[in-house]
Amino acid sequence: MEWRASHILIKDRSQAQDLLRRIKQGQNFESLARDFSTCPSKSKGGDLGWFGPGKMVPAFEEAVKRMGIGSVSDVVQTQFGFHIIKLTGRR
Repeated sequence: MEWRASHILIKDRSQAQDLLRRIKQGQNFESLARDFSTCPSKSKGGDLGWFGPGKMVPAFEEAVKRMGIGSVSDVVQTQFGFHIIKLTGRR
C-alpha cells in the first residue's frame, strides 16, 4: 500500500488548530500550506508525493492509514511539530 498526502507543518499547536478551523470553514488547504507551513513541501501546496510504509514517522503514517481520500486529519503531533494532513491518494 502506498499513500499520497499533503500536509501543513507548524511549530505551534494553537496556530495549527486555528489553521484546521479555517480549513473546515472552507479555506483552501494548498493556499494555507503555501502561506504557513514550515516544510519545504509548502512550495507545492504541501504535497509530499507517494510514500510507502516506514517512509514517514509512525504518528504521521498511522494518521494516514485511518483517513479516507480527500479527508483532512485533526492536528497530529510528531517530533517535527504539528501536522494537518490531507490524504490525496491510495494505491
